Amino acid sequence: MPRRPSFQGARDSGEEPRAANAARIAEAAPTRDLARRLREAAAGELAELVEAHAGTLDEAAAEQALRNPYAGAEVIAALADQRGLARAYAFRRAVVFHPRSPQPVALQWAGGLYWRDLVALGLETRVRPVVRRAADRHLIARLPGFALGEKIAIARRAGGGVIGHLRHDPSVRVLAALLENPRLTEGLLAPLVHRENAAPEVLRLIAENPRWGLRYPLRTALARNPRTPVATALRLLPSLKKVDLRAVVASPRVAPAVRRRARLLSGGG
Repeated sequence: MPRRPSFQGARDSGEEPRAANAARIAEAAPTRDLARRLREAAAGELAELVEAHAGTLDEAAAEQALRNPYAGAEVIAALADQRGLARAYAFRRAVVFHPRSPQPVALQWAGGLYWRDLVALGLETRVRPVVRRAADRHLIARLPGFALGEKIAIARRAGGGVIGHLRHDPSVRVLAALLENPRLTEGLLAPLVHRENAAPEVLRLIAENPRWGLRYPLRTALARNPRTPVATALRLLPSLKKVDLRAVVASPRVAPAVRRRARLLSGGG
């Protein structure tokens, strides 16, 4: 893993004034003012403050430093190197979610986030795509160990990467929750509708869903899927074009009652 940036190391003569400034700042900043100064400091002063108080900053002060618009990768790496801060979950979470966090640190700490935070991280557009993808991978890897209620909550909120995995979940309740997810797309749902081993109850739910049941490509796929309940397929047939009705008639695995009705509606007698 690449070495994180640090303020420590050999100092040349050009760094001596900075060291002196850091010592002076450490003596001059009362504890009650430090958090405010970390939040409001300009770029150079912020780095000096973090260096001057290395090892002594508490979680609240570090949070203010992360909120500073001048907090870049070097400052965040210096904060992350402080063991006392690294033990605090809230601090690690803030670092992972920070858009300028060093990528190695963000990737390392992402794996330790709670599942709700992994869901949120996977949707956070301000962080690097590689970090978002890592969050999805961690979440997917943990799915087998989650309770049903947790899977349902994830299905309602997760992004496309996790949706692509959850659509294969055997639980009808999980798939029903997935239909409520605003990030679900027709492209992600279509493979499920075409599966001939899909649960009939799931196919019925899709057909009756006010958002997805109106999508014509999904309606035709549902009508042709032999796993779609007969009553559901019969309700879909009147809305299909004749060419699609004929395709239903030509599908040998579709229930005979559905094929007969499709033949009548297509004008085949």
